Amino acid sequence: MKLLEVAAAVLQRTDGSFLLAQRPVDKICQGFWEFPGGKIEPGESPPQALRRELLEELGITALRIYPWLTRVFSYPHATVRLHFQKVVQWQGEPQSREAQAFVWQQPGATTVSPMLPANTFVLKALELPVRYGLTNAAESGEQRSLEQLDVALSRGLRLVQVREKHLERPALKRYAQEVVERCHAHGAWTIVNSDAELAAEVGADGVHLPAVQLMDANTRPPGLRWCGASCHDRREIEKAEAIGVDFVVLGPVKPTMSHPHAKPLGWDRFHQIASGASVPVYGLGGLHHADIEDAWRNGAHGIAMQRGAWGS
Repeated sequence: MKLLEVAAAVLQRTDGSFLLAQRPVDKICQGFWEFPGGKIEPGESPPQALRRELLEELGITALRIYPWLTRVFSYPHATVRLHFQKVVQWQGEPQSREAQAFVWQQPGATTVSPMLPANTFVLKALELPVRYGLTNAAESGEQRSLEQLDVALSRGLRLVQVREKHLERPALKRYAQEVVERCHAHGAWTIVNSDAELAAEVGADGVHLPAVQLMDANTRPPGLRWCGASCHDRREIEKAEAIGVDFVVLGPVKPTMSHPHAKPLGWDRFHQIASGASVPVYGLGGLHHADIEDAWRNGAHGIAMQRGAWGS
């Protein structure tokens, strides 16, 4: 069966809401909701196709487009490769030019159905924030790190990994419980590094698999909402996709104090490895809040930070 290349737009407003369109009655899968877009014509890049489709379908001109996720899906009538791209700036207001309904939705609170199956996985990915903080109590001390966490949460951090490999399990459990309590009070998610059992014990929202643990796994740990994984190359990303993780971190992008002997990927190499991934990819390693634009341009969902998350 021929593989159809399709460009799909995730139009996002500044409040995080995104646009879904309903397939009109004269098209296959009529009535299903999807992210707007269409087939990539010969000679077009995915961004070029998306600009054309958005102008034809919704009457808007896309100004800022970032590569994001790629997913292959087989329908009875065709197999499609969907190039999901985030569109965060456009000119004009969306209007129905092809008799399709459309609606703005909030991440985690989709109210329309049915969704076109190839689009469903994107809904969970959109719930992930663009900044991912990794605790650093080994360097700052536990009390100071909790104080820094409170500040970061008050400023909007919504995804935190407990990564304290120096702590013995009883102390790690106490510290993780403190982090979970503070995160949940702000509506943030807590991920525990490497220990799914501990994550469940302290009421955390997920587990993060180091690369060695990832490569030994046959499936994601059960019973937790989120599962992330650390990756350094394409092979590890493909393994993460195969076992069903929700996101990965890829690095180090820049020189980092945590791994001083590791060779940085740089953004060009990061882009080469992350391109085509079917799960959100966070850049990691020596990054700060100001790096978010570079991350988006190179296909990242966002940035993960161990020290940068807690500074001013």
